[in-house]
Amino acid sequence: MLDVKWIRENPEAFDQALKNRGLEPLSNQILIIDETRRNAIQLTQDLQTQRNLLAKQIGELKRRGENADSFMNKANDLRERLAQEELTVKALEEKLKNALDLVPNIPAPDVPIGTEDVPIHHWGEKPIFSFEPKQHFELGEAMGLMNFEEAAKISGARFVVLKGDLARLERALGSFMLDVHTQEYGYLEVSPPYMVRAQSMYGVGQLPKFAEDAFVTTNNYWLIPTAEVPLTNLVAEDILNEKELPLRFVAYTPCFRSEAGSAGRDTRGMIRLHQFHKVELVSVTSPEASEAEHQRMLTAAQSILERLKIHYRTIVLCTQEMSICSQKTYDIEVWLPGQNTYREISSCSNFGDYQARRMNTRFREAHESKKTRFVSTLNGSGLAVGRTLVAILENYQQEDGSVMIPDVLKSYMGGETFLRAKKVE
Repeated sequence: MLDVKWIRENPEAFDQALKNRGLEPLSNQILIIDETRRNAIQLTQDLQTQRNLLAKQIGELKRRGENADSFMNKANDLRERLAQEELTVKALEEKLKNALDLVPNIPAPDVPIGTEDVPIHHWGEKPIFSFEPKQHFELGEAMGLMNFEEAAKISGARFVVLKGDLARLERALGSFMLDVHTQEYGYLEVSPPYMVRAQSMYGVGQLPKFAEDAFVTTNNYWLIPTAEVPLTNLVAEDILNEKELPLRFVAYTPCFRSEAGSAGRDTRGMIRLHQFHKVELVSVTSPEASEAEHQRMLTAAQSILERLKIHYRTIVLCTQEMSICSQKTYDIEVWLPGQNTYREISSCSNFGDYQARRMNTRFREAHESKKTRFVSTLNGSGLAVGRTLVAILENYQQEDGSVMIPDVLKSYMGGETFLRAKKVE
């Protein structure tokens, strides 16, 4: 959420930021609501002042034994009018909040404007095969370790059943990623709830805009679309000490997404499922430290693919591709030879104080003023486990249909070196 005071003081910059995102200007619409709200607040304050003055006059008249009926009638009228105006203020504040809820964040100055993302980094080389590389689902199904039909029988489309060593490899990837991020990058491992209240979804910007993309239970719990939701909300409503910052959290959780609007896209395979696993990174910092923390988080996420020795590229998302909460986003795209294309495997975003305002999360400055300010929040995938599994299958596949296990995962796999067809007893 943006600060309405900033919009009031910078309407042209605000509208230009919206234009850069491909949106219509909104400053007039929001400022009209804001001015009406402020006028209503001023009126309630004036009415309260009049009421207090009348109360003093009534008290004085009673002390002198004089008739105060006319003043009391005025006080009753003022009380009724004040109650009505307070309802008006409440309604206008709700109207302003609803308008601001849908306003996107202001892009950072160095974010590319328009519709073209900008590649900034490549690592490794595309693998060369002496045969036509297969897609991950062809490999997994042929080994008898990946089954979409069984999943559909149980749950419907966009689910998968993994078995044997492939299920073990998925688990190994989660453990490997957690070990790297906790032991080498100082993230605190958290095992959070997988269901959250609506307020937690609102705090990170998932609601109201992305309600259709999430699953909600009949008793109003929301299944997490990413561990960003519970991890970031660990500090909701808190006033932190500046000396505590940065806070760094990591979690390995299932994630649940309805994939609304993705009909016909990635209908085969594991790229776009309703349920998948992800290792998520969240940081809470001071505004001044957020850019350095963003680069650090990106390095942590990239390091996973480098240790797995899988080719990737990093891009800066343009203004019209970023999420509404983001000031700046890096996407890491992994090379998938079976598809002959790059696919996103991580997004690392700096949100500035956008989420902090929604969660009312502040920090107290360390110096003598002790002033409080909103924190900056960041999150990134470190990485999407299912898509990393896809990348291993496609990049490490062999001509006989087996898949070599990356060196860094062998210890997590009990010394196994290849994924092979499931043995039939």
